[in-house]
Amino acid sequence: MPKILIIDDERFIRSSLREILEYEKFEVTEAQDGEDGLQKIKDEEFDLVLCDVKMPKMDGIEVLEQAKALEKSPQFIMISAHGSIETAVEATKKGAFDFIPKPPDLNRLLLTVRNALDKKNLVTETKVLKKKLSKKFDMVGESAGIMRVKETIEKVAPTEARVLITGPNGTGKELVAHWIHQKSNRNAGPFVAVNCAAIPSELIESELFGHEKGAFTSAHKQRAGKFEQAQEGTLFLDEIGDMSLSAQSKVLRALQENLINRVGSDKDIKVDVRVLAATNKDLKKEIEEGRFREDLYHRLSVILVQVPALKDRKEDIPLLVDKFLNDIAQENGDAKKGISKEAISKLQEFPWTGNIRELRNVVERLVILGESIISLEDVKKYADY
Repeated sequence: MPKILIIDDERFIRSSLREILEYEKFEVTEAQDGEDGLQKIKDEEFDLVLCDVKMPKMDGIEVLEQAKALEKSPQFIMISAHGSIETAVEATKKGAFDFIPKPPDLNRLLLTVRNALDKKNLVTETKVLKKKLSKKFDMVGESAGIMRVKETIEKVAPTEARVLITGPNGTGKELVAHWIHQKSNRNAGPFVAVNCAAIPSELIESELFGHEKGAFTSAHKQRAGKFEQAQEGTLFLDEIGDMSLSAQSKVLRALQENLINRVGSDKDIKVDVRVLAATNKDLKKEIEEGRFREDLYHRLSVILVQVPALKDRKEDIPLLVDKFLNDIAQENGDAKKGISKEAISKLQEFPWTGNIRELRNVVERLVILGESIISLEDVKKYADY
């Protein structure tokens, strides 16, 4: 049942609003002035506050400002018999959902209350999803190698510097890119990932820069590319070492001038995108052999982040296994399985050529096929080493 707080110095108004809202099955609390109301907001958790503007001790706008500064702030609907457009605009700018004049129209009041509660639910759901997403991309480990990566991320994320992330397949290069984005000033914008190795060379330019209708046989309509989709956010170019030379030259221009052209068009489109790139190849060797542009390499590698292979951070395996056991249990709606110390020790002996990705797959296999407490025998039987 949604909890609503009414803050008003007029007892008649409080009683009338309470009667209406309780009839609609809302849980209602009253406060007789701004100070009392603000204290109740600090002491309890409310979904919505109906707050008068003109009150003794502390006016409604001040209550709104101080409540919005709290960690958990309810939605606010301001009410006033002395309302004006200026007051309504000020209240909205300071975070109020809406402004209603006294005496309130019953239908409008109930509609506004429901809309404000819907917004509160959406805000809460968004926070929960962001937290889940953040947890999904959590970087687990306390080894020296992974701590260096974390320290670099903390320093580089708030800047606009381009970052080249290197390391073998399956080490979590995209995870590093997500962390940089989440800790950057662009985290409210989109994070767009492109796997350059998975796109045929003849389609990579269309994928990155978009195309106009009729630009090629299957171009039935205009399409925005990944650079445009990542506007004011972050574009992650994974496996950039597999990109064709012609696409590389266009990416270089985009980085130099912040301009792109869709395939089939000469019109310049301005883009505001931070580019992160990753590769499992030795790009300096690729440059020597003429497969990668040296000028593009220097544009991309302002900061270099080397993600260590799992064989070089085996002390992190117990933490990673615990995370995967939690994740798999949540995904399947099951109780988390345990694992014996002997089983963990055995897992630490393996070479893990497939790195974190391979470890995740093995843990999932052990959860499915192993006992309720995964044993050394389970690891020997199902780990394929």
